Amino acid sequence: MSREQATVAEDQYLETIYWLQEAGLPITGANIARAMQLSAPTVHEMVGRLESDGYVSRGGDKSLKFTDAGREHAAGVVRRHRLVERFLTDVLGIPWDEVHEEAERLEHAMSPVLEERMLAAIGDAKTCPHGHPIGEGRRELGVPLADVSEGAAVRILRFENEAEDLLHYLKAAGLHPGLEGTLAASGEDEVAIETNGSRQVVTRSVAETVSVAADPSPPPRTALPEQLVLGRDRYGR
Repeated sequence: MSREQATVAEDQYLETIYWLQEAGLPITGANIARAMQLSAPTVHEMVGRLESDGYVSRGGDKSLKFTDAGREHAAGVVRRHRLVERFLTDVLGIPWDEVHEEAERLEHAMSPVLEERMLAAIGDAKTCPHGHPIGEGRRELGVPLADVSEGAAVRILRFENEAEDLLHYLKAAGLHPGLEGTLAASGEDEVAIETNGSRQVVTRSVAETVSVAADPSPPPRTALPEQLVLGRDRYGR
């Protein structure tokens, strides 16, 4: 099935599957349902359609993986989404915490010509405003801010959960990709970064969704935080 033949609903599912894979989370019907805030039967039906259309295949353990065509298509949807976000922020001047849902609407209607024009307009930008790579293969490894020890130097890489209300919260707290500082406090309820004498404080559950480069870096987790699967419209705090 070509890009022109794929439905908007299929694009949304493929985009979600791509995000789960990018974050290193298991691609299961349950995780897709939780990420999209949909019922299990609804997801099961759509996954069957994606499978019959040749976008995904199902393993013996019922986990899903992209076919070559499916990954290429999903990567294109995600690339256009992130490109639109960067264009809206850098060219049109829309605040970065307000562009995610607008990009959701625009990404499905872009022509290749418009995509090329937007790429030219954003110049050498390599990530969306929330820190995710526009192209494949450029994702810098990070750790959750919640895992970093006090006193460590940190640099914010990206926000893993892009729910718009969460982005509003992060911006109001003073956090943004590229921010550098020191992990000043890491308590049961809140995590604080100190930058040039000021503190940026977020709840611990929100800190679970903020990926950072840290020195020293904490040991890797055996499982990723559930907050990364709680959906593009919800988060815990």
